[in-house]
Order: sequence, then C-alpha cells, then structure tokens
Amino acid sequence: MPKKDITDLKIGVLGGGQLGRMMIQSAIDYNLDISILDPDENAPCAHLVQNFSVGKLTDEELVYEWGKQFDLITIEIENVSVSALKKLQKEGVTIFPQPQIIELIQDKRKQKTFYKANRIPTSEFVLTENASDVAKHADMIPAVNKLGTEGYDGRGVQIIRSSEDLSKAFDKPGLLEKLIDFEKELSVVVARNERGEMSCFPVVELSYHPEHNLVEFLFAPAQITSETEEKAYNLAKDVIEKLDMVGLLAVEMFLTKDGEILVNEVAPRTHNSGHHTIEANRTSQFEQHLRAILNMPIGSTELITPAAMVNLLGEDGHTGNAQYEGLETCMGMKGVYVHLYGKKLTKPFRKMGHVTITSDDIGELKDKARKVKNTLKVKA
Repeated sequence: MPKKDITDLKIGVLGGGQLGRMMIQSAIDYNLDISILDPDENAPCAHLVQNFSVGKLTDEELVYEWGKQFDLITIEIENVSVSALKKLQKEGVTIFPQPQIIELIQDKRKQKTFYKANRIPTSEFVLTENASDVAKHADMIPAVNKLGTEGYDGRGVQIIRSSEDLSKAFDKPGLLEKLIDFEKELSVVVARNERGEMSCFPVVELSYHPEHNLVEFLFAPAQITSETEEKAYNLAKDVIEKLDMVGLLAVEMFLTKDGEILVNEVAPRTHNSGHHTIEANRTSQFEQHLRAILNMPIGSTELITPAAMVNLLGEDGHTGNAQYEGLETCMGMKGVYVHLYGKKLTKPFRKMGHVTITSDDIGELKDKARKVKNTLKVKA
C-alpha cells in the first residue's frame, strides 16, 4: 500500500450496484474517499459519492484513464477490463483483488482448471466448446452446463438431467460438470490482507430458487457438524492462499451425502451470502473487505446472533416502477431489518433488496424468514 493515512487515499471502485452501496456505508465510518465508475447513471451508488462517473467497465481505455487518479482500486463486480487494471498496476496503482485473479475468475473454465491443478476438491468436469461437444459427453448426464464467461446471477447455467435436455446446452465455450447429489449448499466468506492475516465468517447454509439459480434463503450458522465446519474453513483458507489473493473471497461449496466438501464457485468480492453480517456479526463483510484491501487488522467475524437472509426479488410478471407490498408489516416485526437497494425499476427476479432476520431461536428464525418471503413483494 502507498505510505499514506487511509483517510488520505483516493479509492476507486469499479461497479456501482448494491454491493458498492453497502461498501460505501462502511467506508463512511472510516471517512474514506470513495469514487465509483458504473455504466448506469441511475445505479444504486449514483447519489452516494461525490465522484460518480458513468462508463463501461469493460472499456480498456476508459477504465485506464479513469483509474490513473487513484491510489487503490477495487471491484464490486468481476466483469471489468483486466487489461486496463494490469496497466494501472504496472504504473503503481494498487489493485485488490489482483488483476490476474479477476481474470481467472471471469472464466469458469479457467477457474475449474485452477482447482484441479491445485488439488482443490471440486466436481468432475470436462471443458466443452459448443452444444455438439456437450452432446459427446452424454455419459456425464445428469450434469450442469455452464458458460465459460458471461454468466452472472444465475444466468449462464443449465441443468441437463437427461438426453432430452441436450437441446438446452450452450452453443459457446463452457464446461460440463457432473451434477452433485448434495446434502447442503454452503458458503464461507474469507478475508486476507497483505500481511497474510486471514479470517473466515461462520459457515452459512444456502437455499436456491429451483429455476433461477438465485439464493432465496440463507441461514447462519449452517446446521452442520463441527467436523464439517472445520473442513469448510480449511478449504476456504486453502483457496484464498493458493490464489495468493488480498481482499474478500466468497467460496460456495457442496456438502456431499458422504460428508465431503467440494468447491463449486468463488467470487473475489463481497457476496450475497454475506449480507446478514451487517446485523449478525461483529464486523460486516463490507467493512472486512475494506480492512483487507487497506492492509488493516482483520476484524472479528464472531456471530452475535443466529440470522437468516431473504433476497428481495422482483415478482414474476412485473416490470416497471417498484412498489413494495407488505413493507410496513415486515418493519413492524421484531428482529427484521429491511435493506432496499435504490433501484427504481423492477423486473422479474431482479435483486431489489434483502431482509435480514435475527433470533436466538432457530425454529422462530426459519418461520419468520418464510413469513417475510411471503409478505414482502416487489411489484410494479
């Protein structure tokens, strides 16, 4: 890091969505100077920083020219110009996570190959070039076909359960993964600073929408054995160390029915599976990300209270100006914290906000999470 007080650093963030919005809320506590670049002039961060620039994040020249003014650049989305970041890094700008790591994670093919090369347990897979190539590996069915690039928020993923589903295969470079008959889907968010200090947030359990591959519910802590918990922590630390990454890494995992843990995918940034940490943990994932990239002490990840998180998605069949049905009812519930992302326009399954629920009683927690999901609706 440059030899400056953190309050004197000029920090640029590529991406101005909800992750950037919540990062800014943590940055304010440390009086950090944050600037944002995003292609949408009405992005969630647009009116929260003094310096908000509009521009395409994959435009090499634009990102390079914008980035020259900063001491430190970070991201809240992976779809950015890595070539621009590499040039800026060579010229002395600190970039965390490092450009080569962003480049690796941008492509699921490279990501999976990295796991295999580094003996990180993951599902069996083959690289495919097009739909006909997928059909040649019918022996792997049931399987998951993923686009190598361009997939995001559940897009670019297709489950192929039988040969009849082969017509749904992507006709672009991707990979075919053996479908895992898992017990649970887990996630660990791990932070690492330049000094190599690391800390994991408690393991969380995820429940996905059956069609849209988006998290519907999250429960913290995960209902797993202490042995499984330790395996998950060790695996998350192993991944971030082998990447030699500085910053925050979300490691999504499968717990198999025979007790093994496999890495599914990773994200080199704050993540949907860590939103509950704002209310439920000593340090939120957003503050932790800032601590890590600034090479400050890693904060306590201790869970203060069990928590659940419900993603607030746009209702199917509704496109237009967002209206929040049931908001007052949920605000009147004890231990319920609503976070709206400032997106004026809703569309089906768009992430419009999230709700964190806290309770010491796990049964009550789950009941309340389902009640929130069934009560609070985003319509047009």
